Amino acid sequence: MNIKQIIPFLLLLTSFNFYGQDAGMKEKKEQIKTLKVAFLTTELDLTTREAEKFWPIYNTFDDKQFEIRHQKMRAFKSRMSDSAFNNMTEKEANALLTQMDSADEELYLLRKKFTKNLREVMSAKKIIKLKKSEEDFNRKLLHQYRSSKK
Repeated sequence: MNIKQIIPFLLLLTSFNFYGQDAGMKEKKEQIKTLKVAFLTTELDLTTREAEKFWPIYNTFDDKQFEIRHQKMRAFKSRMSDSAFNNMTEKEANALLTQMDSADEELYLLRKKFTKNLREVMSAKKIIKLKKSEEDFNRKLLHQYRSSKK
């Protein structure tokens, strides 16, 4: 087999590998989402009426939050590698800082709108309980991840 035959074969294998990783990440994300829904449902003890209105609002919020964090922040992370960071000018650093602040502000405004929408569906006490339940879920997930690494 000569080099002209090997290179397309290697590229094909590499593309399948990347596709497999992407599919694996989507599957893990769906598993986590399923666990989160079950956890929040139990913790919040929503009435049927509350649940019917809550889940569409929550899912929209969660999807937008994921998009902001993973699409916009991914661009920042690529520019934060040691080599990129060491070669960054002050002007580029200021521009990156401005973009990071913008993403943080976008997340804040999204959260604020989410809370406003929830006030029409449930009590303030349940909204606070939701925030606490999300933090508890994330803490448990992180603990479980750390335990599996050992």
